[in-house]
Amino acid sequence: MRDARPLEKELRENRSWLRRWEATVPGGAPIGDVRASIRGLLANAKAGHGLPFVMEYQGEIAGQLNVSSIHWGSMASATIGYWVGEEFAGKGVTPTSVALATDYCFFDLGLHRMEICIRPENAPSLRVVEKLGFRFEGLRRRFIHIDGDWRDHFCFALTSEELPMGVLRRWLDGKVPAGAGQVPEDVRAAARVPLL
Repeated sequence: MRDARPLEKELRENRSWLRRWEATVPGGAPIGDVRASIRGLLANAKAGHGLPFVMEYQGEIAGQLNVSSIHWGSMASATIGYWVGEEFAGKGVTPTSVALATDYCFFDLGLHRMEICIRPENAPSLRVVEKLGFRFEGLRRRFIHIDGDWRDHFCFALTSEELPMGVLRRWLDGKVPAGAGQVPEDVRAAARVPLL
């Protein structure tokens, strides 16, 4: 809870930067109560369904990363979502945080699969999965309610078997395969055509 005030400040200062990427509730008010959000994230973590993290840059809170939808047992999978403040974009905060969280989930928690879903027009987030070598898996139509409407997302994933050395180490060592994380042009074109 001690992160509530700096997170709230970062969100407030980055409202216009983040608005078009923020989840919304259909027919409801925007999600804005940071303390309530943190309480929900902590309860979810206690139940074993999620892991909330803050992202820092040189001692300042730069954003937030959440591992959510943790499934144990035969799936052993989870999903990563994140946001970063505009002043911290392009400083390596997000790819480093995603790599660290994925490695933690694979090697400390024993999860098998990590997934990231990104809106087709979110070029900075698409660059994150390219840098880290997440594998493109497909287009999910009208997948998540964001900025007041149901939005398409590209889906990317990695499994623990693909990365015995870890995501962070592979990236830092320059061993991400060429073309990893690339979305095929025909899928990009399909995403530009709205569903009726």
